[in-house]
Parts: sequence; structure tokens; C-alpha cells
Amino acid sequence: MTTSIASVFETEWAHWHRARVDRLRDPLGFLSLTALHWLTDSPERLPDVPGTWWVTDDKVFITAQPADRLEYEGLTIAGVQIVRPTEGAPGLLVRHERRALEVIRRTGRHAVRVHDPAAPALLSFTDIPAYTPDPNWVVYGRFTPFDEAQTVTTGAVVEGLEHRHRAAGTIEFRIGEVTERVVAFGDPGNLRVLFTDATSGVTTYPAARALAVDPPEADGTVRLDFNRAANLPCAFTDFATCPVAPAQNRLRVAIEAGEQDPQRGRPA
Repeated sequence: MTTSIASVFETEWAHWHRARVDRLRDPLGFLSLTALHWLTDSPERLPDVPGTWWVTDDKVFITAQPADRLEYEGLTIAGVQIVRPTEGAPGLLVRHERRALEVIRRTGRHAVRVHDPAAPALLSFTDIPAYTPDPNWVVYGRFTPFDEAQTVTTGAVVEGLEHRHRAAGTIEFRIGEVTERVVAFGDPGNLRVLFTDATSGVTTYPAARALAVDPPEADGTVRLDFNRAANLPCAFTDFATCPVAPAQNRLRVAIEAGEQDPQRGRPA
């Protein structure tokens, strides 16, 4: 690779990396999480959260008084408020002053995640550790679509939860002398691979990393730039509910590229 091409490669990776870092600096993003409270069918007050919360018939009930300063869709909750989050989707936001109380549904269970712009993890965040970008970790593979989209179920970093993914097909590629085949989620125009490899739990986050894949060429050729293998939110916080990689995507090789485990080396 010539110097100019290498420089472009490094510059493009740096822009991608900086965008990743900037997204994590969102005052109400995943680094702002300070708690995850699972709800039951019994009304209860949550630690450091105003109001009373419970679940009935897949609806989350919140009771509060104006003095609690809870707002939903711009209106103060005074009495009973009912919210219905969608399974697996980003939650519905109940505001409490500068904080956001995110009501989520995961595998039929409901929870409240607390986002606080003053969270220690957010205030101390500086960067995402990563391997030095290397063009040798850009490999090409072949995408083979399924005749019909399939559903692949994986576990989650929270015990008892499941994630159901729309699987579009498989991607086969070679790393050195090893041929690997993974299942790709999404659709052919927007593919994503969740994987682990021989670095997982050593230098990279153990549950999974994600790799976005550009749409295949007409002959099925796809470009896999492992320098852009990205951590899921659960690598940065204990209050996420991310999926783990499916069994089909546990690579035998070591992918020494992309983002590393941000928790590695930190005090327990």
C-alpha cells in the first residue's frame, strides 16, 4: 500500500473512531447509565427514583405528584401515567430534572434505566481503546443469502433475556489458512455481524463485537473491515441488555483489530 493510500485509510479510520467517541459522549447515552431497575406487578418505589412503578397487562404504571417533577411527553405526571414500551426497542423516556428514566421491555420483562449526565462513567470517559488500524485486516468474503429470512435467537448479557435477530444469510471468508463462516443479521442492504474470536475475554470484550458490512456486490462479494469491529453498549456499562454472539459466529482465529475491551485493566 502506497503512503498516500495508507494515509487515506488511517484518516478514514480516525474519522470513524472519533464519531464513535463523540456518540458515547452523549449526555444521556449509554455512559450516562447509573441503574437498571426491573419492575414487578407490585407497586414499589425505586431507589433514588420518584414515584411509584409497576406493571400490569404489559403496561407500565407510574404514579406521581407534581412535586416529584416527573414529566412524560412534555407534561408533568400528576396522578397515574401509563406507558407501553416496545419489545427490544429503545425505551420511552420519563424526564426527571436533568435525568432521563428510560422505560424498556426485554423478553417480556419491563425495567427502568436511569440516565444521568453527571454519571461518573461519562465524566471520566476519554477514549475507546483500539488496535492500531491495519489495512491487512480488511478482508473480502462471499455473502450467500437465505432463501427466506430466518430468525436467530441469542442470549444476552443479562441472564434470562433473549434477543431475536433477523438473519439474512451467511458470509464466508478466510483469515490466513482458516476459512470462517458467520451468519449476518439485518437485510442485504444493511448487514451486521455479531462475533467473538480468540481475543474475546483477553484483549476484547467477551460477549460480542459488532461489524457493519457494506451491501454485497452483484456476485456476493463483501468487504469486511475488522478495524471497525465495534463494542456493544454492554462493554461500557453494567446496565445494558446487549445480545451475545450466536454460536455460529464464534471465530477460531484471533481478530487483532478493532475496538478493545474498555474494562480491561480497570480495578474491579
